[in-house]
Amino acid sequence: MTSAPETTATDAEPRRRLKKIPFAAQLLIGLVLGLVLGFAARQWSVGWLGTTLETVGTLFVQLLFLIVPFLVFTAIVASIANLKGLANAGRLVAKTLGWFAITSLIAVAIGLAIGLTTNPGEGVSLTSAAAAPEKTGSWTDFLTGIVPTNVADAFVNVNVLQIVFVAIVVGAAAAKIGPKADPFLRFNASALALIQKALWWVIRLAPIGTAALIGKSVYAYGWDLLEPLAVFSIDIYAGALVVMLVVYPVLLRFVAKVSPVQFFRKAWPAIQFAFVSRSSVGTLPLAQKIVTDRLGVPRDYASFASPFGATTKMDGCAAIYPAIAAIFVAQVYGVSLGVQDYLLIAFVSVIGSAATAGLTGATVMLTLTLSTLGLPLEGVGLLLAIDPIMDMIRTAANVTGQMVVPVIVAKSEKILNREAYDAPPQPFDAESAFDSEPEAASGKGEPALQPA
Repeated sequence: MTSAPETTATDAEPRRRLKKIPFAAQLLIGLVLGLVLGFAARQWSVGWLGTTLETVGTLFVQLLFLIVPFLVFTAIVASIANLKGLANAGRLVAKTLGWFAITSLIAVAIGLAIGLTTNPGEGVSLTSAAAAPEKTGSWTDFLTGIVPTNVADAFVNVNVLQIVFVAIVVGAAAAKIGPKADPFLRFNASALALIQKALWWVIRLAPIGTAALIGKSVYAYGWDLLEPLAVFSIDIYAGALVVMLVVYPVLLRFVAKVSPVQFFRKAWPAIQFAFVSRSSVGTLPLAQKIVTDRLGVPRDYASFASPFGATTKMDGCAAIYPAIAAIFVAQVYGVSLGVQDYLLIAFVSVIGSAATAGLTGATVMLTLTLSTLGLPLEGVGLLLAIDPIMDMIRTAANVTGQMVVPVIVAKSEKILNREAYDAPPQPFDAESAFDSEPEAASGKGEPALQPA
């Protein structure tokens, strides 16, 4: 029997040393490094460094977009098909969607209150650098765009809303025909496990991608353009933190009657990962594992709530951000908004949140809001300068809400495992969330959930 080459152990040493650094620390190091590199490239006009940051950042986003369509499809198919194992499926779905809407309304109200109090657009003038974004949203596009004319185009163009629609139809059909669909569901489960493993490989590059994306923004815009947006930036972070650290804890304490401190202790790995990865869908495997293994939400229900939350539950991107941004743009252009306009913002936030699609960025949702109010879309051009920085806290708020709602619903249905929820948090391996086959997607789900 031949022995392994001597270089194997030596080659493995750098990998072992890297693994000793917590992944969260790697992400924060990437964030700081990106700021430094971007500043250096701009300060000393190092063109090649700026180009490199832009290229690396673009490649990272492209890799993420490559994985996302297949992850969304397989996860949604599994979640819909798995509802057949729930005796109280209809009530669980209704309560989940209801709480999605309630928390979105609370979030948009907080965004409006902060925007009207601080007036983030006063004294800000658009520059020639501001232009209407290439990708915009409108109610016509939103409504007619739900159903794809070509399934392949939905995947090629990464139209997550259309992919969700197709997945719902396929999953519902699989649940309807019963045992005949088991081979397909087993294939879907295998595909989902494979995709999650591939996603983890992409996620491992997140420290580099974060450094590149942040560095590119600093290099391209610098402080001269960011300074007028300081109040707006603070507003977005303040609104997200109020929702995360005040609204959600109040709901957990007084509605679900569970410990908010325990929730954040256990949910923290997903929250910090969402902050630096800027992708709700990318965080989905991690958030779903935390919801089931650490927070005690039954797997059958979580396999529905988590994928749907990752694609439609966007308190940061679809509620707080467009509310404050609409006020900002209106003030920049000197447009007065009335009560009916604020009600429209709330309506768009609840109904149109699926337009954000769980990907990085919320430009489509913002343009949908602005077009509904009749505000100039050119105002979005100025905000694009700081979008990566804003997207970090928006996504953290999104994912936090996506984990809070299943806990509230499970507790109200008396199916929450309180022993698991109240147990002290154990060491958590993020990679394991991307490495395990989702049992609920295999066609061999757990027994039907019944109230305890």
